[in-house]
Amino acid sequence: MKKIVINAENPNGIEVELTAEEETQRQTDLANAETERQAEETARQSKEDLKASAKAKLIAGEALTEDEANTIVL
Repeated sequence: MKKIVINAENPNGIEVELTAEEETQRQTDLANAETERQAEETARQSKEDLKASAKAKLIAGEALTEDEANTIVL
C-alpha cells in the first residue's frame, strides 16, 4: 500500500510505500472501525426492537418494562 507525502520539497506530494509498522497500524485501525460499526449497528437495532416491543404492548394494553417505558418520549 502507498501513502502520499506532501511537504515543502514536494508540494504536489509523492507516493511512498507504507512501512511494516504503518501497515500493521492501518489493519488494526480498519478492524477497530469495523468492530465499532458493528457495535453501533447492534445498538441501533436493539433500540428499534425495544421501541417496537413497547408500541406492541401499548396497543395490546400490556405493562411495559422500564427499558420500554424509557424509549417513549412524550
